[in-house]
Amino acid sequence: MVKSNLAAFRPLWAGLLVVVVLTVAGIAVRPFEQPAWEFVRSKQPALKLDSLQGALGQGVTVGLLGGFRAIVADFFWIKTNSVWEDNDLPATQTFIKLVTAIDPRPLYFWQNGSRMIAYDMPNWRISAEGGYDKVPQTRQRQIDEQQSAVALKYLNEAFGHHPDSALLYVEIANVYLNRLKDTASAAEAYRKASLQANAPYYAARIYPELLRKLGRQAEAYAWLKELYPKLPKKADPAKGITEFQVDSAMAPVVLERIRELEQELNVPDAEYFKP
Repeated sequence: MVKSNLAAFRPLWAGLLVVVVLTVAGIAVRPFEQPAWEFVRSKQPALKLDSLQGALGQGVTVGLLGGFRAIVADFFWIKTNSVWEDNDLPATQTFIKLVTAIDPRPLYFWQNGSRMIAYDMPNWRISAEGGYDKVPQTRQRQIDEQQSAVALKYLNEAFGHHPDSALLYVEIANVYLNRLKDTASAAEAYRKASLQANAPYYAARIYPELLRKLGRQAEAYAWLKELYPKLPKKADPAKGITEFQVDSAMAPVVLERIRELEQELNVPDAEYFKP
């Protein structure tokens, strides 16, 4: 009978626990939320994010939040999306920096924050100056370069928390490739991505394709010949090789590109790569 009564109170205790946790979180957030909002409202010029630490105070994030860092970071990420929807560049850029200052552990914040800076913000600035039809190409290029520089700096800061992340190199490569049209720098970033332990297979395939665009076919050929033997060709549960890994590796595509390069480079039949 006593156990039955206790069971009846379990939902109540669970509810009280949630209330207590949320209350404590609210108390933890309150001391720094107002300074952060004041910092945003000050409408400082874009690209000046280094003063964030001064606005919050050194160590205040970790000191006040403790185990609530993830919750508070998510809260501010919601605010980031809110100001992003309004195309508010200074506020968006500030909140992007604030979120990763609070909790730099999720790679998601760094990736999506850099994309907002590199891809969305140039469009906002060009639109604010009259749109693509009125803003000269030289000015558009200048804006792209400015925002790309901010995004690249932000992504390089992320390596301090994710030093071996292949996906950060991929983001850097894409900024060079898609915003700056710098194929050589993009290729180098993809090369670095492919060398990381957690690298997606596509990084090692894109790198030689970019080399080909740069006219460096011999380097691409050497790379692909070295890559092919390392790729999984069939699933092997005993070795932990899954069908998904085999599909992602795309070994037949790599071999096809090797054959294409042998034609382009006029490699003698006797010297063809032998899988």
